[in-house]
Amino acid sequence: MPLALYAEFTAKPGTEDRVADMMAELTERVRAEPGNVVFDPHTRRDNPRAYFVYEIYRDEAAFQAHITAEHSKAFNAELGGLIEEDGSQLSWLAPAAGTAPQHSPA
Repeated sequence: MPLALYAEFTAKPGTEDRVADMMAELTERVRAEPGNVVFDPHTRRDNPRAYFVYEIYRDEAAFQAHITAEHSKAFNAELGGLIEEDGSQLSWLAPAAGTAPQHSPA
């Protein structure tokens, strides 16, 4: 069963360029993971330091492969010192009753 979530974090003032570079590199690597269906990072219009990353993985095993991948571990290790929170804040999602996801795993 597909796993959907979003991650949120806020870059500290002065770290915006580094975080943006890191997100660009991570996006390319995550989208190449075999179990990734969607990886769409956004920033808020009213606060470009605030990130919202929408993610879908084929299943729990694909998500576990993602978070244990070397590129993910390196990203999270460096990100910790560049953001206001103690880490990315994850929110797990489920389809709303009576709806089907638009994105289907390959």
